[in-house]
Amino acid sequence: MTRLRDLLGKPPRQSIHLPSWIDRLLSIGIVSTDPYVVRRQRFVNVAVLATIGSTMSHIVMHSLHDFYGLIVINIYNVFMIFAPMLIPQLHRFGENVGAVALAILILFGHSFVVCLLGLASDLQVYFTIFPSVFLLLIGVQRWRLFIVFFVLFLAALLILVNYAPVDGLLIPQDDKFRDELSVQAMINAISINAAIYFYAQTAQYRAEVDLDNSLARSEGLIDIMMPRPIAERLKAGEERIADRIEMLSVMFADLAGFTEAARNLAPEQVVEFLDGLVRACDALCQRYGADKIKTIGDSYMAAAGFDGRPVEGAVAIGLFALAMMEEIDRQPPLGDRKLRLRAGIHCGPATAGVIGDTRFSYDVWGDAVNIASRMESHGEPGRIQVSEAFRNLAADHFVFEERGATDIKSLGTTKTFFLVAAREKA
Repeated sequence: MTRLRDLLGKPPRQSIHLPSWIDRLLSIGIVSTDPYVVRRQRFVNVAVLATIGSTMSHIVMHSLHDFYGLIVINIYNVFMIFAPMLIPQLHRFGENVGAVALAILILFGHSFVVCLLGLASDLQVYFTIFPSVFLLLIGVQRWRLFIVFFVLFLAALLILVNYAPVDGLLIPQDDKFRDELSVQAMINAISINAAIYFYAQTAQYRAEVDLDNSLARSEGLIDIMMPRPIAERLKAGEERIADRIEMLSVMFADLAGFTEAARNLAPEQVVEFLDGLVRACDALCQRYGADKIKTIGDSYMAAAGFDGRPVEGAVAIGLFALAMMEEIDRQPPLGDRKLRLRAGIHCGPATAGVIGDTRFSYDVWGDAVNIASRMESHGEPGRIQVSEAFRNLAADHFVFEERGATDIKSLGTTKTFFLVAAREKA
């Protein structure tokens, strides 16, 4: 069984983390707190950086080849460096405003470039990149918007292929330049695709790892809070868990004299003592096959027999109670007082189920619980008082000492016994 400290101390599965300066750069302009919106807007910022990087590479090439002959396209490229820088500031106006603005800018701007430099430059290849990237920017849930821009980009490509000049309007006689542009366009297209999809896969992997870590912790907490069969039913999606157990063995244990011993002690000292004792009892509970139900102050409640095997459940809860009595003897004093446990056990019908919403819990109700509580409260420190029903069910496995008739609140005069030892030990 998972333990709380193990769960909280377990290192999470590590995801891929980009350098902090890249994370800050990709977060420019994003004000949303919705993680899905934030992720898409970061994709927009990646696309903006890819656009700026591709444009700068073209400026360098154009300037080295023929700065004045290509001055018109250089002016356009300068515009295409600074205009996309403003797009991240549009995120505050809507989750997809920046993505749509970038799509429109590229659609019209690149159509202009293809007309200036011609089809022979193969710059129209950029039209094949953006539609698929656009889906990352807006999310598949906005598929209608994606279709609109897919059709627009497809229409622009078809119009350009059929009507744009092959050699373009600028330096049309320079075939070598267009061959170089074609190679550069292919390299940029590959680089843009690689950069965007690398980041997309990085973000997806990070989201999956975070989800796995959260799911593992959530399932671990359920395993800690519930008996394993109940935890499995909850994780399987069962909404209402309510069971009738015909024969459940229930134990209550309480620290006799705890309130007086703890009255003048520091809170840290009291919590440290209880924490050490409860942790030891939790380990014993797991060892003997009982299920911890809850602790209330210095009272510990456990039960066994949820699986429909009453005798095995009674044996488990009896062995657990005896082990608790031995454990309290090993515990240090609380302040200057050595405390003892007072325990009570009864078996009978019970109802069990999960209740609550924000802080749900698995609890048990019925005669088995009520009478077990009376067995404890009317017992003696250092001893385990059990009902006659429990004695009869577990008689072959334990040694009992008859206490005699005892006046039990709400029950009247009742025959009870003390659980002394396991029969093999005796």
